Amino acid sequence: MPAYLLPTVIAYNRLMANSFQRFTGESILGATNAAILTDAELAQAVFDAPQAIVSHGTEADPIFRYANARALRLWEMDWEAFIRLPSRLSAEVASDIQSDRNALLKAALARGWVDDYTGIRIASTGQRFHIRNTTLWNVVDSQGVHHGQAAFIRDWRFL
Repeated sequence: MPAYLLPTVIAYNRLMANSFQRFTGESILGATNAAILTDAELAQAVFDAPQAIVSHGTEADPIFRYANARALRLWEMDWEAFIRLPSRLSAEVASDIQSDRNALLKAALARGWVDDYTGIRIASTGQRFHIRNTTLWNVVDSQGVHHGQAAFIRDWRFL
């Protein structure tokens, strides 16, 4: 069974989709209403989405806990390697880049979401790419418990 179809990942997909809808007013699947899909159908659709979708947890140094197929190709990693990666390592280590990234994550945490984020990311091979038109949002359950933050990357350009 693919990792993205494990019960815990399927449940997390629903949290991401519900949180995205709550904060942005849009479906994570665009014209497809995520609410009408079964949890397994949603997990498959998010994994196969043309946009890159990633999420990290709530650790002090957050670790990625999800990446769809497009994101795995962008970062040139497999699932097992990606979900062990501290999310800060997805960006270059230059202090100004890390500072910008940290400020944006804090803003999303406080507001719930931010839209139209751009930034430079780096794949496992060292390939740099510029993400644009990205939405960051908090992944929360119906009681408001915070489970992580996610990014919906609509556009990217290799540098």
